[in-house]
Amino acid sequence: MNSALLTIDDIASKNTPAIVDYLNEKRIKAILFATGQNVERYYEEALYAVKNGMIVGNHSYSHPAFSSLSMKECMEEIEKCEIVLERLYKDSGVERVFRSFRFPYGNKGGDNKNALQKYLKEKGFQKVDDTHITYPWWRENSLDTDIDTFWTFDFEEYKIRQGSEFTKESVWKKMHDTNPESGAVLFAENNRHILLLHAHDETEEMLPEYYKLFIEHLLENGLVFEEPAFL
Repeated sequence: MNSALLTIDDIASKNTPAIVDYLNEKRIKAILFATGQNVERYYEEALYAVKNGMIVGNHSYSHPAFSSLSMKECMEEIEKCEIVLERLYKDSGVERVFRSFRFPYGNKGGDNKNALQKYLKEKGFQKVDDTHITYPWWRENSLDTDIDTFWTFDFEEYKIRQGSEFTKESVWKKMHDTNPESGAVLFAENNRHILLLHAHDETEEMLPEYYKLFIEHLLENGLVFEEPAFL
């Protein structure tokens, strides 16, 4: 049996409530990583996610590549988003039990990587339970000890844009790739995953209800979604 934790980046967006409704319909609880700017822009949509059972994590304030920033700038990006999320949870009336973080682009800060991991731990960010992820490359890249939340499979559906050669069929091909350049094979016996989708209105315009399309395909192929858990 294949199983996975679902994570969705870059909320909030206009399509966030529709995504949340669909996930609840399918009884899938996901971690939605939010940028502070997007939450401020679509505040009611972000509130809807929290009030309807999703975990909202920190994805920085403005989504920069952290290796291009000083340590001080990195901390400011995280802390500025924290202020937005604290207000979001307070306004929602929902207790913020879990505090998770994902680096934009998976960029862990370059020379500041170790200092940022120490900072995240000291600030009370929690590591997603990834003890079930046993791929050798996961350990080789210290993903088993890093505090931030990485992924084993990225749908890359954000590449579906006007004029792009990346299409729905490209996502299908990626989902069934048995020898991927990065990440793990999606459909293999007893594989465990942390999946990455994105909440982008631009993708919605190009491929309406794209998230349903891909999640339904996962379910049809026997994948079981796990509840988020933290170490």
